[in-house]
Amino acid sequence: MNPLLYTDGYKVDHRRQYPEGTTLVYSNWTPRKSRIEGIDEVVFFGLQYFIKKYMIEDFNTNFFNKPKAEICKRYTRRVNNYLGPNQVGIEHIEALHDLGYLPMVIKALPEGAQVPIRVPMVTMYNTKAEFFWLTNYFETLLSTTLWMPCNSATIAKQYRKILDDYAAQTSSMPEFVDWQGHDFSMRGMAGLEAAVMSSAAHLLSFTGTDTIPTIDFLETYYNANSDTDLVGGSVAATEHSVMCMGTNLGEQETFKRLITEVYPNGIVSIVSDTWDLWKVLTEYLPNLKNEVLARDGKVVIRPDSGDPVDIICGNIDGKTSEEKKGVIELLWDIFGGTTNSKGYKELDSHIGAIYGDSITLDRATQICERLKQKGFASTNVVLGIGSFTYQYNTRDTFGFAMKATYGEVNGEGREIYKDPITDDGTKKSAKGLIKIELQNGTYKLVDQVSWEEEHKGELREVYRDGKLVLDASLANIRKRVKS
Repeated sequence: MNPLLYTDGYKVDHRRQYPEGTTLVYSNWTPRKSRIEGIDEVVFFGLQYFIKKYMIEDFNTNFFNKPKAEICKRYTRRVNNYLGPNQVGIEHIEALHDLGYLPMVIKALPEGAQVPIRVPMVTMYNTKAEFFWLTNYFETLLSTTLWMPCNSATIAKQYRKILDDYAAQTSSMPEFVDWQGHDFSMRGMAGLEAAVMSSAAHLLSFTGTDTIPTIDFLETYYNANSDTDLVGGSVAATEHSVMCMGTNLGEQETFKRLITEVYPNGIVSIVSDTWDLWKVLTEYLPNLKNEVLARDGKVVIRPDSGDPVDIICGNIDGKTSEEKKGVIELLWDIFGGTTNSKGYKELDSHIGAIYGDSITLDRATQICERLKQKGFASTNVVLGIGSFTYQYNTRDTFGFAMKATYGEVNGEGREIYKDPITDDGTKKSAKGLIKIELQNGTYKLVDQVSWEEEHKGELREVYRDGKLVLDASLANIRKRVKS
């Protein structure tokens, strides 16, 4: 598809709606409001992919390198079919094709940076006067590509903060947190691109994912190298079909075969609630204790239904002693472990647990807190973070919007802004040219600056006239997120 059609329908004729003599449109992309309590900074991520994939790859392959006649014929057909009789024209499309590149500048803060609400992450403007219409033409494609990875990177960082905090309080293995938040979201995301981009955002804070294609995504677009660096990984694990095929009566034998024959070494995660989780924990595992302890590796017990907090930590109102104790305490009863220097119990290294269903930020906090109250280290359990966390968000979660704040008409600069009288202030935009300053480690917006001042500050050119100017690496972005 011609990438000039990757836009909202109303964009195609804005060129004729600007004032006569318009030569420049300067816009910014900003998170304007947080709808998640306690979050007032957003992690910036995804722009480099947007530039490489769409502004360079797609435009070169499906626009500039296609015959002009073919491009114009298909563009005209689509617009005419879509709008009916119109005067959108084709000359501006022909002129762009003749130019051979997108005459744009994109400036941005570093990917991985934490950006306060109402501080622009990106600015964008045209470098050739006749293509002033391109700037906001890109609003739709930029927005639909960027808001979700920024959301996911921000939420993943919140999980990381929670898990780091409790590991610091209760665990002797704070490095385990790299694996403690595991991405299980792929099947629940809105298509493959969303799944891959969200998982890449998750991997800025963690190393565990079951979304395999995100590894290639990060190698292709973010200079990762999985041959030399740990980009992302997982472990051998069963699913319900495997356990069911072994039959209910043969479940203990299925466990034994898995841990002694199929996976005699290494980590293996076994789904354990296909029928009776409590029977697994009070009958099968005690019977297999010697086999578990004889392995060179860890058997990970995976419950997958019920209230995660109660299942892992126990429910004081439970009907049975097993329900009251919960998974971690029951595993301690069987396998024991050590009490670390902070006074918290850590399970024997041959056994562990993971819960990968219905985890939220609040439940992650509750699990860690209740384990702490029971005297257990938070790192006794891995949390699978799924699509409920990463898919149940929108562009409005952090109020992302791209708005023009400056333009030039007949050689005269115009500081423009938006401030609806009927709004609560969320939609009020910056005004004029923009500069971002770093003050005491926090990004601050300064608007209504001169071009001289605009060239200074923390916004850096990442794209100009068809070429990527700054090529960031996953390693550096991760450092920025974790700093």
